[in-house]
Amino acid sequence: MYTVAHWINGQLVNDSVGTRRIFNPSTGEQIGEVLLADAAIVDQAVAAAKTAFETWSETSLGQRVNILFKFRELLNAHTQDLAELITREEGKVVTDAAGEVGRGLEVVEFVCGIPELLKGEFSMQAARGIDVYSFRSPIGVCGGVTPFNFPVMCPLWMAPVAIACGNTFVLKPASADPSPSIFMAQLWKEAGLPDGVFNVVQGGRDAVSRLEVHPDVKSLSFVGSTPVGKELHDIGTAHGKRVQALCGAKNHGVVLADADLDFAAANCVAAAFGAAGERCMALPVVLVADAVADEFIDLVVEKAKAVKVADGMTPDADMGAIVTRADRDRIEQTITEAEAAGAHVALDGRGFHPEGHENGFWTGPTIVDAVTRDMRIYEEEVFGPVMVVMRVAGLREALEIMKANPYGNGAAIFTSSGAAARQFTREAPAGMLGVNVPIPVPVAYHAFGGWQDSFFGETKIYGPEGVKFFTAEKAVTQRWLNGQVESATFHFKGSTQS
Repeated sequence: MYTVAHWINGQLVNDSVGTRRIFNPSTGEQIGEVLLADAAIVDQAVAAAKTAFETWSETSLGQRVNILFKFRELLNAHTQDLAELITREEGKVVTDAAGEVGRGLEVVEFVCGIPELLKGEFSMQAARGIDVYSFRSPIGVCGGVTPFNFPVMCPLWMAPVAIACGNTFVLKPASADPSPSIFMAQLWKEAGLPDGVFNVVQGGRDAVSRLEVHPDVKSLSFVGSTPVGKELHDIGTAHGKRVQALCGAKNHGVVLADADLDFAAANCVAAAFGAAGERCMALPVVLVADAVADEFIDLVVEKAKAVKVADGMTPDADMGAIVTRADRDRIEQTITEAEAAGAHVALDGRGFHPEGHENGFWTGPTIVDAVTRDMRIYEEEVFGPVMVVMRVAGLREALEIMKANPYGNGAAIFTSSGAAARQFTREAPAGMLGVNVPIPVPVAYHAFGGWQDSFFGETKIYGPEGVKFFTAEKAVTQRWLNGQVESATFHFKGSTQS
């Protein structure tokens, strides 16, 4: 048993208004507890960040980059340690967890080039004797609210970009797996980041509510469900904050008759069952052409049966446990409802558990065929190891189904037709698209974000969009008078003023 505290102004803080239990999803056993923050504890963290901003915002770009490079090296050196922390509390297999750290590391590497990213523009002699230039300034204290499924990657999408731009940061991670947030805070300190620049408050809705309305918090970044993200966006913007809320998803994969079916099936299985399907860029819905649907179903069932589901620490495991018992029960109830409504469960993972892990939170890979649009298993984000298969006449019908869905995070197509791929990329109503790529998460020097109910805000996360989000532009118009005040005449709409 262990206790996870807050991290405020460079040290652990044990103030608390309560605790929440931490479980190992593979065994179902309680392994620790996390302290919970109220508004007063959030205020401590914001006050520390506000004070630190006064000096950190004036720190040279060279000093910032030096710390970012050190942080990058520490993350790289401790990838396995972080991966094991993730697996212990979240349940995903350790290789998935290490991959998560790697994707977050890409963002740190991107902002190591912050001097180039913050360069402004200059126009000499915009008018006689007048030059105009622009630059981007940090905005102040930034807040981040992150989900359980990527407890390292999602904070690394936010905090390094904000900090590189000269801001300070307060992170509110998920309470199901809070330990990685403190480990990262300690790495920031070891890298030389001044106290107060990066802070962590543990907790639930009370902590988030205070960040939403705190007058000294200038921005909020969020990754999580659509209802919570929309509420956070609405409240945050009403209190004058800039908000980026990356929300729920119902990503669609399209498999056309001309696709390499074995390749498509292998990639759809990996996208549906990797990380137990608990990721917003999973591919839980496959729209497959009628002409090849039966063959495709046989292939995905065969490949899904080969997925090794085991304790996340097992070196060759492909899929681990579900994060909580409640999530496991919700996922299996959704499958049962779909079956009762007429869907065909081609592969059933309900009731599965590895030998010796009877008390863990497990659902095996599940494939549900003959799903219709009015079933809850299609309408809602299942967020589990469930592949929904819907049969379509072709690309036109697939696009019509996608356009009728309220989500628009990601989508993918499997085809050998360049014309079909081009039509798909032009018409698919989603922010991130893959062509023969099942999980089209953009690299760190592009931006991540969806459309429709999958994203609320104006500026997406990381990449140049992230730099824009965490800074405000200033445009300066200047004239130097060589020590002598000269008379100037300006004309406005026909009148003359001196």
